[in-house]
Amino acid sequence: MIEDFLAADRARNLRLVEEAVRAAAAAEIMPRHRQLAAHEIIEKSGPHDLVTAADRLAEEHLTDALTGLLPGSVVVGEEAVHADPSVYDALGGDAPVWIVDPVDGTRQFVRGEPGFCTLVALARHGEVYASWTYAPALGRFAVAVRGHGAMLDGEPLRSGSPAPGAVLEVASSHPDFTTEAQKRSLLGLRTEGIAPRPCGSAGLEYLAVASGELDAVAFTWEYAWDHAAGLLLVTEAGGVQQTLSGTPFRIAGGNDLPFTAARDATVAGRVLGALRAGREGAAG
Repeated sequence: MIEDFLAADRARNLRLVEEAVRAAAAAEIMPRHRQLAAHEIIEKSGPHDLVTAADRLAEEHLTDALTGLLPGSVVVGEEAVHADPSVYDALGGDAPVWIVDPVDGTRQFVRGEPGFCTLVALARHGEVYASWTYAPALGRFAVAVRGHGAMLDGEPLRSGSPAPGAVLEVASSHPDFTTEAQKRSLLGLRTEGIAPRPCGSAGLEYLAVASGELDAVAFTWEYAWDHAAGLLLVTEAGGVQQTLSGTPFRIAGGNDLPFTAARDATVAGRVLGALRAGREGAAG
């Protein structure tokens, strides 16, 4: 079903999804950017975990549009799962799944900053086949198709490799979202040759890796809506992704965390080595 969607008339169908993403942002997200009322912002698990009217309404908009494009498909969206955690189980089912994060970088959106994006990925049986990353306030749109590469604003996207000996810039998880063991692993990034910093919008950090503007990410959480689109984008741009155990990240969960997505295999190896050293050093 997904194969037909992406093979029979791939260019047309990719464009239809892009149009749906742009329409949701135009209707529900951008009119509320820097215009949110206090009652439109709600804390979920804490002050760093926010949801707005834009998140909820954009996800509803995308759910209607995307399932209409691919009959029989379902949506696993961040806000739908928050309301009913059993929705997440669809990632392991037989139906094609649209994985949706309507506003990735909600904290930035709430503050009126431009560093947020809408993420959509199309998957089945844990395999991601296509992804769309749209940063409406920045005017950037990236698309990746499994086996067919990645594009940013209509131009081929390549991650490339850092210059030999260059200090690696790595975006890593916010400490508020890490366990004590994960904090110790991330401390391993504080080593010579690596410059870690807290991440912003996960989707935009993946885009930065895919375009060679950032060397790697190191993340400690595994919600599919944050990672599915970006991981495909990075790998189709020539990058590499691996968990701490050296195996690929599984979007359905059960990963050995932290994990990395990096510009190339050498960078991934250095980041994972630093993360392992952090964990082992703490254990010792």
